[in-house]
Amino acid sequence: MRTEQTPIGSGFGAASTATDVIRGIDLRDKTAVVTGGYAGIGLETVRALADAGATVIIPARDKTKAAAAIDRIIAAGQPGRMRVELADMDLMDPKSVDAFAKGFLDTGRPLHILINNAGIMATPLTRDARGCESQFATNHLGHFQLTLRLWPALARAGGARVVSVSSWGHRFSPLDPEDPNFAHRSYDRWLAYGQSKTANILFAVKLDEIGQAAGIRAFSLHPGTIVGTDLSRHISLEDLRRTGVLDEQDRPILDASRGLKTIQQGAATNVWCATSPNLAGRGGVYCENSDISPLIPAEKEEEMRKVSRPSEGRPNGVFAYAVDPVMANRLWTLSEELTGVAITP
Repeated sequence: MRTEQTPIGSGFGAASTATDVIRGIDLRDKTAVVTGGYAGIGLETVRALADAGATVIIPARDKTKAAAAIDRIIAAGQPGRMRVELADMDLMDPKSVDAFAKGFLDTGRPLHILINNAGIMATPLTRDARGCESQFATNHLGHFQLTLRLWPALARAGGARVVSVSSWGHRFSPLDPEDPNFAHRSYDRWLAYGQSKTANILFAVKLDEIGQAAGIRAFSLHPGTIVGTDLSRHISLEDLRRTGVLDEQDRPILDASRGLKTIQQGAATNVWCATSPNLAGRGGVYCENSDISPLIPAEKEEEMRKVSRPSEGRPNGVFAYAVDPVMANRLWTLSEELTGVAITP
């Protein structure tokens, strides 16, 4: 049974950092894969996991940039303890995803933690080789394919977690299963982003249902609003000013109580979902601020949408359509059709 979408009182909050939530957890016998693990909250996630002893593999499209980032965190951490590996992968290239997964499976290692962290936001309309809209392809389909290809290694772990980084932005749009790739409707970059983030949550719902028999639990999350990472490269300075996340000198406003977080705070829920003992026996839920997030019922959605600026202090919660098991089933079937990938025991 899927865990109820109700906070559990984790003891952590919006200002907690990745270091806070992983303190006292030993990962020396664990292996993790973190997509997008060489920038922003992905890099901080890698640092926290590796500092706790995990071997962390980063599949990277730009290995030169990734290597430089990893060198910095190793130099600042515990060089003799931190084990970080790099490999080639591009989520927009299905062959690249398959090649990375095969390379990992060929090592025979179990995979204890998979964090599907990489993503793009509010991009102009582009498509992958299959004709899929790029945000849906990168944020969801690429990770769907990666997760299913790595299934044997996840099952081999005897207790694995798959964490999908979603967003408050799931409120921008539900999944449109009839036209997920904007083939028959006008493209809107924010609707496309919202749909892809809803897909991340629905994926965790269905993945957890399927994976429990193999000891695989799945979670999704909103990390907070973190300005200044690669994710915002397609957003103009004017748009950032309009949302109220910059001060008069165009510096990021930091106020964790309103969800305006540092990178260290933004990575906390990633790490909490991946490692917290409080989540043992739980799964299929959306999390915020290192706790399970409350459910916003359908009749409250329009009211919640009125609070659109991060600076206004968006209430926590996940929209009901994003955790709907019926829609999660539809997304799973659609994803299998679009990728040609299914679970291989």
